[in-house]
Amino acid sequence: MEATGTDEVEKIKSKFMSAWHNMKYSWVLKTKTYFSRNSPVFLLGKCYHFKTEESGELSTDGANFDKINTEISGNVEEFRKDFISRIWLTYREEFPQIKGSALTTDCGWGCTLRTGQMLLAQGLMLHFLGRAWVWPEALDMDSDSESWTSHTVRKLTASFEASLTAERDPKILPQPQAQPQRGTRRNWDVNERRNEAYHRKIISWFGDSPLAAFGLHQLIEYGKKSGKMAGDWYGPAVVAHILRKAVEEAKDPELQGVTVYVAQDCTVYSSDVIDRQCSFMDSGKAGTKAVIILVPVRLGGERTNTDYLEFVKGILSLEYCVGIIGGRPKQSYYFAGFQDDSLIYMDPHYCQSFVDVSIKDFPLESFHCPSPKKMSFKKMDPSCTIGFYCRTVQDFEKASEEITKMLKSSSKEKYPLFTFVKGHSKDYDFASSPLHEENDLFSEDEKKRLKRFSTEEFVLL
Repeated sequence: MEATGTDEVEKIKSKFMSAWHNMKYSWVLKTKTYFSRNSPVFLLGKCYHFKTEESGELSTDGANFDKINTEISGNVEEFRKDFISRIWLTYREEFPQIKGSALTTDCGWGCTLRTGQMLLAQGLMLHFLGRAWVWPEALDMDSDSESWTSHTVRKLTASFEASLTAERDPKILPQPQAQPQRGTRRNWDVNERRNEAYHRKIISWFGDSPLAAFGLHQLIEYGKKSGKMAGDWYGPAVVAHILRKAVEEAKDPELQGVTVYVAQDCTVYSSDVIDRQCSFMDSGKAGTKAVIILVPVRLGGERTNTDYLEFVKGILSLEYCVGIIGGRPKQSYYFAGFQDDSLIYMDPHYCQSFVDVSIKDFPLESFHCPSPKKMSFKKMDPSCTIGFYCRTVQDFEKASEEITKMLKSSSKEKYPLFTFVKGHSKDYDFASSPLHEENDLFSEDEKKRLKRFSTEEFVLL
């Protein structure tokens, strides 16, 4: 009986926490974001112009898109369509319990894992869909922020009432009549059907269930090998190594053509990258793998050094850039673009309900952000991880040359942020490659490096 009483207390406590998280993390889309009409906007290598004869700012909260000058409406809609097409992964609640814990939500602690997921998702989108792909239903998204918050208010009220009455299944207040399912009115051609199948498949790999290859449950399991547990805070460098291990261990045949390389101590060893790209695939056939390169860096000491702004803007101007895992102190964001001295990002701090991605035609809307957000570069936390995608060895060699020039031009007599070095890491007295031991997913060298990252960097909530 005592155990039963304790369980009931824990359930009531969980309901209160869920209600609190709904209130705390459900208003991120309420704020408006303004873009200058006189400066170009960059989003993962693509440039958009909103310039008109009139000066001033343009709101992109969704509601005002239909009211802007017709001269720039086309470009704004293209930008909006491109932005919405990126995969957005946020806090979730009511998902299957995480192994070894009582947690069914990542609210308050999982944001860096979510931004890492978004970066990896962009890399996979480049691999399977290409940079030019946009979601055909993007402009059908309901951008009215009220539609995103009204359901939360109902859930908040229901959760509090359920907590007070100890109801197991809180009743949510009636919702407005649902809109017809999107996409049913379109006639999909063969290529669109193929792309949509990959679109759904990529999202399903990030589902919040134990079987999803890059879902929260799997990432936490890999994190345990570096001393991290569910509910802990994760830094961007640790997440980079967790993503590498997740891709390495993925069983889906579609993922055998992709690998992840994490830079060692701000150094990318070219021969190690090429070895990964030219490794044998699990099918037994020799082939070249695409590589996602992750570079954990610090953009300063306690605060971000503004001298690095031009380099960060240059990186986000590259089409093979897959974004930056970063944020502000204690909050992780996925940076995907910029305008002037402000970074454009997607915010994972929005609590949404669990979506079962294993069912056919699961709803996609909650995986796409209806409106971008901006933040001054000066407010950025210095600890971050930069990501690039290279489909072939030739692409990697070209990218390393291009980025090296960018690093040299931005260093200003200081050491560059990171470097590309010819040869293998073992040639410089570093461990050559991760050990594949049956009961130990990380080598001793990786464990030491991860421990150092965990203690030295600014850990993001």
